[in-house]
Amino acid sequence: MSETLIQRIKQLEAELEKLKSQLKENSKAGDDTDLMASLSPNAQSDCRPDCNTSSSSSSKKIGKKSGKDRPFDFSAHPRRHVALRLAYLGWSYQGFAVQDNTDNTVEARLFEAMLKTRLIQDRQSSNYHRCGRTDKGVSAFSQVITIDLRSTQFSEGLGITLPENVDVTTKNKASGSELPYVKMLNRVLPQDIRILDWAPAAEGFSARFDCQSRTYRYYFPRGCLDVALMADAAKRYEGTHDFRNICKMDVGNGVLQFERTILSASVKPAQPQHVSSTDQYDLFIFEIKGLAFLYHQVRCMMALLLLIGQKLEAPEIIDKLLDVQSNPRKPQYSMAVDYPLVLYDCHFEGLSWKQENEEANHVLSALTQHWTMSAVKAHVLHGMIQGLETIDGVSSNHCCLIEGSRQRNYRPLLERPCCESLESRINHFVKRGRLEREEGENGGEMVHRGKKSKHSHSSPSQPVPSEMPSSKQNADQSAED
Repeated sequence: MSETLIQRIKQLEAELEKLKSQLKENSKAGDDTDLMASLSPNAQSDCRPDCNTSSSSSSKKIGKKSGKDRPFDFSAHPRRHVALRLAYLGWSYQGFAVQDNTDNTVEARLFEAMLKTRLIQDRQSSNYHRCGRTDKGVSAFSQVITIDLRSTQFSEGLGITLPENVDVTTKNKASGSELPYVKMLNRVLPQDIRILDWAPAAEGFSARFDCQSRTYRYYFPRGCLDVALMADAAKRYEGTHDFRNICKMDVGNGVLQFERTILSASVKPAQPQHVSSTDQYDLFIFEIKGLAFLYHQVRCMMALLLLIGQKLEAPEIIDKLLDVQSNPRKPQYSMAVDYPLVLYDCHFEGLSWKQENEEANHVLSALTQHWTMSAVKAHVLHGMIQGLETIDGVSSNHCCLIEGSRQRNYRPLLERPCCESLESRINHFVKRGRLEREEGENGGEMVHRGKKSKHSHSSPSQPVPSEMPSSKQNADQSAED
């Protein structure tokens, strides 16, 4: 290796050491600058908003989370037993009452709203009763429920239950206005379910057992029906009768008494000015008022009236079917469809309804919007129908309000096959364990719900003499349309 090359290597090594030394000094100076910058007042002030914002934001998130996780203390609030009156369009629901196989019910939406607004803690402790149990597709204008809701009233008042260990000074202080129940619930309920008003109620008051009467309406077009004949036939329902042939017997759930009292029954035009009209598109109402109703009773009653209106049956068929001695078994027939039926009124004594005009206006606006859409659609269809009716030989006299397909050759009801008798159904459910028999006090036979009954977990099993009606049981067993 030449002397020149060795000298060159030594120079390069010296330069490398020098560069390393400079790099080390620069790195140290940079750290000191960053440190001074972080400690300078200006830097602190510049940093503070970001730090505070971050800290504030995180603390807010923590606060919100902790607030959300903190359970609502229902024990610190009074409760009030109230009646709520509501209207709903049942066409898109599977009925009013909660069911095991679906949550698409009016009652499910109602409890979701009450839980969301924290008016109740849970259903089990809410002291809940309903007036009517409307079926799939059936609507209501005056359904009533009773329930215990959260209240602001620490002073004594109708239906008020104060929390335990309430302070005397708190109890005696003047309370403000009650919670706006109607407004709170309507803000979270679907548009086709509306609370109309509320009323304070005594602690033992029940929407189910204290209802004085229930009124149903069934809407139908005149079509080819003889509405005068139907009006005459409807009067035959009035009074106390055994309706086992004009309902769906729900024996498996312990309904063994079929006597019900009908206070009034009528067929009338929906618009009074159409009394003398003969237009087949005029709408009529079958209105029936009673103490309580059996499962599908109103729709079976309407089905018979539609057969009579078509002159397929005479009005006397109603008397014959109500005579259970001569006709103990129900002939097989289809009931009327569900969507024209409305639970129109539930009558109670002693309730003072609290109405809020602002909320009533909101409900009226929502119903008007529904009506406008439906009325326009109805007239669009009417125009199409009229256009087709101008064609020679084209007509339709088919009644569309009875379930199932139309029979080509009509078979009178009393000539049709019959359903099982009441006694046969009782025996069937006794064998399955849904009902149980035992000897009564006077030697008579008692039949009551068995351990395998669907409802044995939710209501006490009470023995019922199969041959003796009970007014209390009529209310308890009423499973309305």
